[in-house]
Amino acid sequence: MLRPIVAGLDGSRESIAAADWAAREALRRGLPLRLVHAWEGLPEDDSDADLPELRAPQYQARRVLRAAVERLNERYPQLYIAAEQVRRQPAPALLAEAENAELLVIGSQGLGGIGGFMAGSVAMSTVAHVERPVVLVRADETAADEHLPDGSRTASPRTPYRDVAVAVDIGGSCDEVLDFAFRAAQLRQAPLRAVHAWHVPLTQPMPGTEERALIRAEVERELAALLEPWRAKYPAVAVRENLHEGRPAHVLVRATNGVGLLVVGHRRRRGAVGSYTGTVAHALIHHVTRPVALVPHD
Repeated sequence: MLRPIVAGLDGSRESIAAADWAAREALRRGLPLRLVHAWEGLPEDDSDADLPELRAPQYQARRVLRAAVERLNERYPQLYIAAEQVRRQPAPALLAEAENAELLVIGSQGLGGIGGFMAGSVAMSTVAHVERPVVLVRADETAADEHLPDGSRTASPRTPYRDVAVAVDIGGSCDEVLDFAFRAAQLRQAPLRAVHAWHVPLTQPMPGTEERALIRAEVERELAALLEPWRAKYPAVAVRENLHEGRPAHVLVRATNGVGLLVVGHRRRRGAVGSYTGTVAHALIHHVTRPVALVPHD
């Protein structure tokens, strides 16, 4: 049975853009799309349940789902779309949906701005605990934004896809992250930008120019060795290695400018409480303006 692409909806601009991105990704992967609106609702035996003012949120939720389905059916008539209103708090509902999803897509407001619940604390809590890949999409992201500008420097869905970028940690386990990134690039017939940030620990003496060059050369060899089996597995993907000296959070925000999708690893924290996402992932969620795919790994 095919796992669907799941998109969380709450009526915000961010979630609407996320649903549209999820529809395009479902088409690329040949998968169905499932739209979910989480709302706790009223108890079934509530004696006041028939009061219109108490039912208004439920009716609004239905309108949000219906409008999204109608819009996406018109744009992507070949896509199978299912929609459901889930009677549950948003964060637990999204985590439960992700268990049976190929990919979870939700809205992200980034730094500043006021969006719906998918764009704020619920999104952060979901990212911190989800076991499946999750993509965060900003408001107003369109199909044309995934592509390079045309000759008039205008966004166009008819030009090639922008690069897919992946943050590579050569000192850790990142097979799941690289597999996701290479596949995303293959699906788009886009180049893959493998970005690695290296720096000399502050606890060590500052190296001279020659020693710094030796450190960089060693990092280049390690990165090439790490990517070699993935190049063999995905021979059609053109890979560009990008090494930058600096802290990962700062480097990645700058180095991924102009990409269509950024893929970054997110270490699983089984049993952890709270909404901790790690400093690098946190910085990318808040500062990268393009869709960010967070891939859990051990």
